Amino acid sequence: MSRALLLIDLQNDFCPGGALAVPEGDRVIAVANRAMECCREATIPVVASLDWHPRNHGSFAVNAGHEAGSAGILDGLPQIWWPVHCVQHTPGAQLHPRLNHGGIDKRVYKGLRAEIDSYSAFFDNGHRRQTELDDWLRARDVDHLTVMGLATDYCVKFTVLDALSLGYAVDVITDGCRGVNLAPADSDQALEDMHHRGATLMTVDEFAASLARS
Repeated sequence: MSRALLLIDLQNDFCPGGALAVPEGDRVIAVANRAMECCREATIPVVASLDWHPRNHGSFAVNAGHEAGSAGILDGLPQIWWPVHCVQHTPGAQLHPRLNHGGIDKRVYKGLRAEIDSYSAFFDNGHRRQTELDDWLRARDVDHLTVMGLATDYCVKFTVLDALSLGYAVDVITDGCRGVNLAPADSDQALEDMHHRGATLMTVDEFAASLARS
């Protein structure tokens, strides 16, 4: 079984001071760096996904004419209206400066189409188009993913659920995730949903130990 580490959206706009800051989002950077170091020692590839929106993206509240955090419909699908965030080539869209950028083997960009949002690193929200992630992993015979990042209740959750549907074994590093929590229990519910669907929940210490045993 060939493994890969998947880092979800560890970008400036999702960290404190960013346009769509996840509470304590920057606390996961040290966890990511430790997980990457474990992967380097075990020759396991590391992939980072990035939200990469055009400025006219339809999920932005200002473009939709609605209040940020409210809900509506975009391209026929339920949508949360978000603050402008992770606009292509802006500082907010860049990976966090404390993240070990050199430890990343592949970057996967999502959310490029203005008319539909893309929480998952595999598909847009309507599953109408895939990113290059699945093809890249299959070309390297990866069938086991370890996932962590931002935010637990959106991009991590939907990436994990898609990975499971595609047939990957999936672990989630829980101390490497933080959530938006529009409702207080959203992140806990997301972790429960991922576990119920077949993901294994673990800490970064347990991840390191699992690599040491293999």
